[in-house]
Amino acid sequence: MNRLRRFFRTPEAIAGANTLALLIVMALAAPLLFPGDPQAIAGPALLPPFQDWSLPLGTDRLGRDVLAELFHGARTSLAVGLAAAAAALLIGAVVGTLAGFAGGLIDEALMRITDAFQTVPSFLLALAFVSIVGPSLGVVVAAIALGAWTGPARVARAEVLSIRERDYVAGARVIGMQPMEIAFREVLPNALPPVLALSSVIVAAAILTEAALSFLGLGDPNRVTWGGMIAEGRAVLRTAPFLSIVPGIALVLTVLGVYLAGEGVVESSAVRRSLS
Repeated sequence: MNRLRRFFRTPEAIAGANTLALLIVMALAAPLLFPGDPQAIAGPALLPPFQDWSLPLGTDRLGRDVLAELFHGARTSLAVGLAAAAAALLIGAVVGTLAGFAGGLIDEALMRITDAFQTVPSFLLALAFVSIVGPSLGVVVAAIALGAWTGPARVARAEVLSIRERDYVAGARVIGMQPMEIAFREVLPNALPPVLALSSVIVAAAILTEAALSFLGLGDPNRVTWGGMIAEGRAVLRTAPFLSIVPGIALVLTVLGVYLAGEGVVESSAVRRSLS
């Protein structure tokens, strides 16, 4: 409770939390406010915003409701961001724990694999992976996680290296616990907080990467995405700029909100450490 109070005392946290709350509300309300297919024809093509209050943000080149697409696009962004972050943190935590706790050749091998992944830009890795496997939501999540797990792995390894020689770990060895049991039951839970601090960065990067892939036509073709909306509006940018501006603003605000919420978490944690 005290940490929550400290979190909401920072202006970054308040702004980020409000933005994320709006995104979550949009994602949850999308099937209720706009049931059915958001890509169905809803009115005349290229209707400007605020001309018809049943279509407040107008329509795209095919006559689809821009507001409905915006709400359903929030579902895609939230799903990809959270799923990719969870997958990257899981992979990174497991790899980092194994490397830090085992040491020796295992540590060296896992860190060289980590270095190899870090030499390739994460977006290029995701682009190549989706191009080879084929675009779908699951593939996009896997592609993003594939390029994002290295940071959590290095943080987890550093934490495990500082924890593995502590007294309670030695006590676990004395009572006969197996090495992997010690690593994942005793060491990893205590190494997780710094790893989880990276979640906001990974979520924001995942949302941007998914939008970029969709913009290039490599997103899930069965889902509305903000990147796809921006790409759709590019063809009529001179005559109907709102088709790209509206999802672009939503994307920028979402990523900014995630970063600000992450900064709020870091600041509230720093305050706690300074007081303890």
